[in-house]
Amino acid sequence: MTILSSKTLVDNALKEIKTITSEEAFEMVNKNQCNLIDIRDIRELENEGRIENSNHIPRGMLEFWLDPQSPYFKEGKLDLDKEMVLFCAGGLRSALAAKTLKDMGFQKVSHIDGGFAALKQSKFKKF
Repeated sequence: MTILSSKTLVDNALKEIKTITSEEAFEMVNKNQCNLIDIRDIRELENEGRIENSNHIPRGMLEFWLDPQSPYFKEGKLDLDKEMVLFCAGGLRSALAAKTLKDMGFQKVSHIDGGFAALKQSKFKKF
């Protein structure tokens, strides 16, 4: 049995998903073209802060909250026709999550290179 490393999984995901910069995400948010989704754990938000105009969906609930067939689906929380732009702390979890959303059938999915660390250094306001 071969166990793939988390690095291998992330590397494979990065080959299949769209990666954008924090500046590109800022433009998309300002043009109302995307759902900015923070997948970090609630403790990370409490300790590090949040990014303006982002929706918090914990990584462990992402697939369930975005699946209309799931009892956990969050009706009306996001515009499912817009691009799903994901971020985590540094960009690893969001790469895996973006791949999963693509696997679910979402066509417009990307993640932010550098995650929250990059967003803190960008034009986004942190609170």
